[in-house]
Amino acid sequence: MFSHAIARKPCRSMVKGITSAKRGKPNFEIACEQHDDYILALQECGLSVTVLDALEAFPDSCFVEDVALFTPIGAILTHPGTSSRQGEVKFITEVVNQFYPCPDIIDAPGHLEAGDIMMVGGHFYIGLSGRTNRQGAQQLIHLLAKQGLSGSMVNMSGLPHLKRSLSYLENNNLLTFGEMHHHADFSDYNRIEMSANERYAASSVWINGTVLVPKGFPEALATIQSLGYASREVAMSEFQKLDGGLSGLSLRF
Repeated sequence: MFSHAIARKPCRSMVKGITSAKRGKPNFEIACEQHDDYILALQECGLSVTVLDALEAFPDSCFVEDVALFTPIGAILTHPGTSSRQGEVKFITEVVNQFYPCPDIIDAPGHLEAGDIMMVGGHFYIGLSGRTNRQGAQQLIHLLAKQGLSGSMVNMSGLPHLKRSLSYLENNNLLTFGEMHHHADFSDYNRIEMSANERYAASSVWINGTVLVPKGFPEALATIQSLGYASREVAMSEFQKLDGGLSGLSLRF
C-alpha cells in the first residue's frame, strides 16, 4: 500500500519534450488541467501528494518517476540515459532526502530511468532500452541486493520504456502489449493483452486497490473492471504526445 507521492508540475517548455509519438505538440493549458486531475486522482487513492514547481529548463521534468526509484526499503537516484534529463536529478534530491536520507545513486557509465523498472513484490524487472543500459541495471541489482531485494534484466526492442507496454495490477494480473505479451520473463503471470488501438492503456497504474486508467480506452477500462478492480479514468492526451504514461507522472511510496 502507498501513502505518499511526489509529482512535478508541467512546464511551458514541455512542447519541446522528447517524443516519438507523432501526435503533435502538447497544449500546455490542457496539460495543466489534466495534471491537476491526476493529482486529485492520487489523493482519491489515499495518497498525500507533494507537488513540486515546474522546471522550465527541463521540458520532460513532469515525468518525475524517471529520476528516482523508491523501494520498500529506501530510495535510489537514477542517471537518465537521455542527456537532456540528467540535470533533473539534482532537483529531486532534496525532496527525496526528506523521506529517505542518503539515497543510493546510479553512476556513469550506467544509465537508468525508472520508467524502465516494474516492481512486483520484492523483485524489480529492469527493461534494457535506449534510456537504461546494462551497466545501470547491474548497479541497480547490486543496490537492491543490499536492501534484501532482487532484480533482473528484461531484453526488449523498440520501446521507449518498459512500463509503456506493461503494468502490474497486483493479484498476479499483468496488462501487456506487443512483445511483452509473449515475453518469457512474464510467463507465470495472468497476462491481459491490450489491443493495438488501446495499447496506451497498458500503462495503467494500480494504487491501493484502484487502477488509474487513461481516458478514452473503453475496452481496456471494461477489461480492468471485469477483473474486479475499482477504476478511475484520467485524461492523458497531452502527456501521450510526449510518450508519457500515468505511472511516469509521480513517484509513489
